[in-house]
Amino acid sequence: MNKLPVITLIIAQSLVGSADAVEWKAQRITDKLCQNRSNTWLNFRKDIRLDRVPEKAVAQIACDSKYWLWINGEIAVYEGLLKRGPTPQDTYYDEVDLAPFLKPGNNSIAVLVWYFGKDGFSHNSSGAAGLAFQCDAIGLYSDGSWRSRLDPAFEDTRRPHPNFRLPESNIRFDANYGNFLWTQPKGKLRGFINAKVIGSPESSPWNKLVLRPIPQWKDFGIREYENRTEIPAEGTGEWVVCTLPYNLHASPILDIEAPKGLTIEIITDNYEMFGPGREPVRAEYVTRQGRQQYESLGWMNGHEVKYRIPKGVKIHSLTYRETGFDCELSGHFSCSDPYYEELWKKAVRTLYVTMRDTYMDCPDRERALWWGDAVNECGEAFYALSPSAATITKKGILELINWQREDDTLYSPIPEGNWDRELPGQMLASVGYYGFWNYYQNTGDKDTIASVLKGVRRYLDVWTLKPDGTLVERHGDWYWGDWGKQVDKQLLFNGWFYLALKGYLNMAVMLGEQQEVSWAEERMSAFKQAFNTVFWDGSGYRTQAYEGRYDDRAQALAVVSGLADEAKYPPLLKVFKTSFLASPYMEKYVLEALFVMGEAEYGLERMKNRYRKMVESKYTTLYENFGDGADRSGYGTNNHAWSGGGLTVLAQYVCGLEPIEAAWKTFRVRPQLGTLKYAETGNETAAGRVAVKAERTDSGMTMQLTVPAKSEAVVCVPEKYTQVRVNDVEVFKERFLPNTVSTFEGDEDRYRCFRVKGGTYTLQAGAR
Repeated sequence: MNKLPVITLIIAQSLVGSADAVEWKAQRITDKLCQNRSNTWLNFRKDIRLDRVPEKAVAQIACDSKYWLWINGEIAVYEGLLKRGPTPQDTYYDEVDLAPFLKPGNNSIAVLVWYFGKDGFSHNSSGAAGLAFQCDAIGLYSDGSWRSRLDPAFEDTRRPHPNFRLPESNIRFDANYGNFLWTQPKGKLRGFINAKVIGSPESSPWNKLVLRPIPQWKDFGIREYENRTEIPAEGTGEWVVCTLPYNLHASPILDIEAPKGLTIEIITDNYEMFGPGREPVRAEYVTRQGRQQYESLGWMNGHEVKYRIPKGVKIHSLTYRETGFDCELSGHFSCSDPYYEELWKKAVRTLYVTMRDTYMDCPDRERALWWGDAVNECGEAFYALSPSAATITKKGILELINWQREDDTLYSPIPEGNWDRELPGQMLASVGYYGFWNYYQNTGDKDTIASVLKGVRRYLDVWTLKPDGTLVERHGDWYWGDWGKQVDKQLLFNGWFYLALKGYLNMAVMLGEQQEVSWAEERMSAFKQAFNTVFWDGSGYRTQAYEGRYDDRAQALAVVSGLADEAKYPPLLKVFKTSFLASPYMEKYVLEALFVMGEAEYGLERMKNRYRKMVESKYTTLYENFGDGADRSGYGTNNHAWSGGGLTVLAQYVCGLEPIEAAWKTFRVRPQLGTLKYAETGNETAAGRVAVKAERTDSGMTMQLTVPAKSEAVVCVPEKYTQVRVNDVEVFKERFLPNTVSTFEGDEDRYRCFRVKGGTYTLQAGAR
């Protein structure tokens, strides 16, 4: 693979943010018997005595690949660290405050490290298992005095193993060879010896250690299954099916009484979906004699957890631990049609279950950051999740540029160890208007954009133009535009390129890079003219070599990018009413195009028709593709990130909320209810709580609006309404009336707009 560090080692500094540089006094340690085999589990233990507990005791912890930390027998970190890495060479580290878990006197520190030991679509193995641990506040540093061992209970399962996309292995735990008593203060340390020192923490192959840029996982605690009363008292050798409340990340737990040497298998319902060569993770537990409890630490996901429990095993309880990204599902949406409420609910669940170390396309088959999926995901997150969710987008942006190759091409999934193919369309989407720029608009994070701008320009320069001013066809490593048939790929790529230029122009303007502004403006102007000259045929856009029906995906990009002017909307509407080629990935842009064109009624109709089978399915999540399967309509995964674009359309266009000025300092409110009687949405933004409810009345419409204290909103009312009142103050009657609650912003695309400052408002509009 062509992963060269020349440019990435400098850019990687931006991942650390404003954190102080760490002076590493600890040593990188491993066990003397460790041979760096895949699926190796290491135990580390250190006991210390403290005269007092400091107010804060921040520890720096690094390993390859994951760790669990117990202090004085209490779990302090559940699945710490992130898959490698911030660059192709480097490794993340965690910072954890130990103070809440410490006490005066004797303290025990126990760390379980899981070394993946193999590459995947989401992990770049260092080839070296180990641990670096330091806490200056209590003088604790990993070194040769720490005790260690290879955990004797963790083993490999028999085949099948997880497919090659996953760096995780199946987990098999034989309780006859080990337990977790070593994590307890008085637990006996059988088999432990002094750890082996293998170098400084930042020595090769771990290299630079970069502070984890996203929160530790949210631990929802141990929970009972929905059908807990139906769980049998004894095993029969058949599967015990345990129902989860929704698709989630679960760590299965069991409390049983059994004879020695029986194997309990654990999977989820998703395991059986994929077939040979595409299996996700599974687990096994081998019983010891007597009563025993066990938690399988590797998370899996699905709607059901299944335990195959042999005869002779008494079941006291089967439970699970739910974990996930540390953010709140703070957004809300409701409307007069329950169908769209259900679509929103499933989109949120799909979004949340595809977040962990990175955004993922799916949490079972791949767990990989495909940037086409991520563009849709990060757009949804700003309407559905609390602001902490933005950190996963920032992490993805920085990693994408940090993995940029010497030839200036970009590719994903990253981080990765066994993938290096560029999907050019997805890369253009990522760096452009809906990717990097949308992140800035919602967060105001100028520093991150400044750190990646040069990388974006280098990638744009990879693309060249024909004499006619349109793109030279570039296949990259995978010439892919969307799932499905009749993809006018070259036309699609031209649309993505213009959106990439649009995003770059906005970023350059924001950063005051005038030379880059001029370059982007000139290129966009010439490109738009060429695009319409070469591809428009009077009924739609198409490339000369393309022979299928007009590609709804490519027409959509022409509309949302601004390549298509309003005069082309009538024939394009005919395309959108007859062409249904887009997969859920690109359907988001088709729906958005309809609302940009002012076709709210048909936009809602198409949304309902396209997603109907997903919304009506038994699953709590949206799956990968439209289709006509008898058991479920669609194919691929049943929880796929890119399918939730309807959520964004419902919030941004139906309810009409979108930022105008970065970080929601100024935002637009322009609802398009279509056939709905009312719709409302709201979320915690970077500026504070934003919410709107728009409702039709017999005489017009009303809006309830919440504007954060330091923000302003531009509220847009259809121009057919000639009378407008804000908080019971008449502000417009055939003309604007000076008042103390609003200012007149002007007319905008068949709307009349008013500006209001922070506060809560009731707006009433009607005609004489």
